[in-house]
Amino acid sequence: MTDAVKGPASYFPSIEKKYGRPVSEWKDLVRASPLTRHMELVAWLKSEHGLGHGHANALVAHTLAEGNGPKSNGPEGSDPGGKAR
Repeated sequence: MTDAVKGPASYFPSIEKKYGRPVSEWKDLVRASPLTRHMELVAWLKSEHGLGHGHANALVAHTLAEGNGPKSNGPEGSDPGGKAR
């Protein structure tokens, strides 16, 4: 029995189908970006590459969660310890 994919990765098949690029390519773009904050990266994918908000958010969230994305200060508005700024 196969478990259904959950979380940001559940968007990956539709991202590849809609935009014609493999997810690995999108994640490489996120990693190569000089931007570091989650919402900056989401806005960049939307404005520069035409992704919808949900797709951009899923790619950024998954890439940053892997820990090898751009240096991150955690979720928008928090420090690495999760405390609000």
